[in-house]
Amino acid sequence: MFGFPLRRRTVLLSGLLALIVAYCGIALITSRWLSPERFDLTQDRLYTLSPGTRQIVDGVNRPLWLTLYFSQHATKDLPTLRSYEQRVAEMLQEIVARSHGHIHLQIADPVPYSDDEASAEGNGLTAVNGGSNGERIFFGLVGTTRPPTSEAAQDSLADFPQQARENRIDRTLAIPFFDQNREAFLEYDVAKLLYQLSEPEKPHIGVITALPVMGDPTQGSQTWAVMRQLQQLFDVEMIDTSRLKRIDKKVQVLLLIHPKNLSVETQYAIDQYVLGGGHLVVFVDPFSESDPAPLVDDATSATNNHSSNLPRLFADWGVAFNQDQVVLDRARALQIELAGVNLAHPAMLGLGASELNRDDAITASLQRVNVSTSGHFDLLPNASARLIPLMQSSSDAEVVPTQRVIEASSNPSSLLDNYQPQDQNYVIAARLRGTFASAFPEFAKRPGHLSTSASNAEVILLADTDLLTDRLWVETQSFLGQPMLSAFANNGDFISNMVDNLTGSSALLSIRGRSTSLRPFTRVQALRRAADRKFLQKEKELQSELADTKRRLEELQPAKGTGDTSTSAEQKQEIEQFLQRQLAISKELRDVQHQLNAEIDALGTRLKVINIVMLPALITLVGLLYGWKRTRRNRRQRG
Repeated sequence: MFGFPLRRRTVLLSGLLALIVAYCGIALITSRWLSPERFDLTQDRLYTLSPGTRQIVDGVNRPLWLTLYFSQHATKDLPTLRSYEQRVAEMLQEIVARSHGHIHLQIADPVPYSDDEASAEGNGLTAVNGGSNGERIFFGLVGTTRPPTSEAAQDSLADFPQQARENRIDRTLAIPFFDQNREAFLEYDVAKLLYQLSEPEKPHIGVITALPVMGDPTQGSQTWAVMRQLQQLFDVEMIDTSRLKRIDKKVQVLLLIHPKNLSVETQYAIDQYVLGGGHLVVFVDPFSESDPAPLVDDATSATNNHSSNLPRLFADWGVAFNQDQVVLDRARALQIELAGVNLAHPAMLGLGASELNRDDAITASLQRVNVSTSGHFDLLPNASARLIPLMQSSSDAEVVPTQRVIEASSNPSSLLDNYQPQDQNYVIAARLRGTFASAFPEFAKRPGHLSTSASNAEVILLADTDLLTDRLWVETQSFLGQPMLSAFANNGDFISNMVDNLTGSSALLSIRGRSTSLRPFTRVQALRRAADRKFLQKEKELQSELADTKRRLEELQPAKGTGDTSTSAEQKQEIEQFLQRQLAISKELRDVQHQLNAEIDALGTRLKVINIVMLPALITLVGLLYGWKRTRRNRRQRG
């Protein structure tokens, strides 16, 4: 049958059967007991978890359950969104594979009127319109420490120590919607959710301030909206500086708002907190409009009692901040109403997408942050730290003395007199990153004194305190008799993102923006550009001929006033020729489009042939060649 003796055929068939059994056995063993090796061959290693994410996943000390909600049917006509869902799902599966059974994932399709839809809404996911047949689209992630009622989930919970199960506090967090514009921070957002779920309690933040951010009952003022928002997400502690010697290590983020006349001991406590790895956010202001101190209008002095500064620490960190200067920006001036007249206020700025750092997790998804009478930061010549802007002015900005802004409060338009833009983007908020030395070397002999920080120490600086006030970002509206807050700017989101980012572990802070999975088909784009040029040429040709024909028809029209409205034979012939030419050019346009589609289809066919036929054939050919050479070598050895 095969040209081989019966015995040899029996040996070959037996060997082939043995190979099949061995292959199936090895595949079963590796899939059941061994972790398969995974390879990421993408250009920017999109599917490889960063070291920070791996550290967070490895540190999960409780079972977590993730549910990815995605409206499959509603997105059947949205291939880009479906492709992004696959990207999200594959990254989540990579995390699950890394977690060694500690993290569990399920994918749900919240079809209308289903339990999954009710669960998605109940867990805070955001639905957007635009799906097939008018359906809403859900595309979000819910994470919880609360185990499902299934037996498998209870078994996975039993794998954890008894103490961990007894101390478990159930929490549920969500990513309301995966915005594709934020894909660069996809891994960061998911890792942050995992980190927050694995933490047993709310992060603790401290606040030192000279402003009435918590309201004043004696004056009938309420807690500022930004502080109420922080209290929902964090454990907020107001720190009294009268007896402050050091800042407790449990304070994960310290907000220093409008520092005025701080004692040396308080400044030293802040200095040691930063050197010890604490996360500090400093709000200073050349003119804080919410400062309760009475305003002293002293035209002879450039300083005022509504300004704040941190000169000793700033100088030690290499930061330049002039409390006697305010940034004006006529290109970003907000409209205000004064005495019934709307006018632009160049000291009140609406900073948009072009002024916000789109590569930083804090500001990447914000649309607008409003500031008022803000200052700016710069680095001193001897600075060793880096200043990474988060918010800055446009290049159509200038700085003016603070006193001038105070004097122009009744007529802000006067600030535009003799306006001289300095073609510079002034930094209004920034990360200061580097190695810091203590600003208090005279206290070197104190117990526990720190002289320097780690190399990756970081402080966030903001040259405005008014952005925290309600008037710049939120207004109160009445709904069914109840007051409701309506935000018209992203100031609250900016502060929450900032504190949220800093309360994360060092692993979370190390996760930066990644490349997006969207890769252009350069060859297809080139084909389309070529076709567009052909279309443009034909379109110009058609428009030119149309104009010439109209001009020719006007020339052939009978003179006005003759009463002759009939169409001559020459006119009819001209019209007929134009219509025929118009049809011919339309056909040429269709041919160009057909040729484009044919070239794209041919390109796709070639890629399919290469992937489906040529590569397997090449591998098979290499295997056959190797087998043939090995057979020849064996025959020679036997001969």
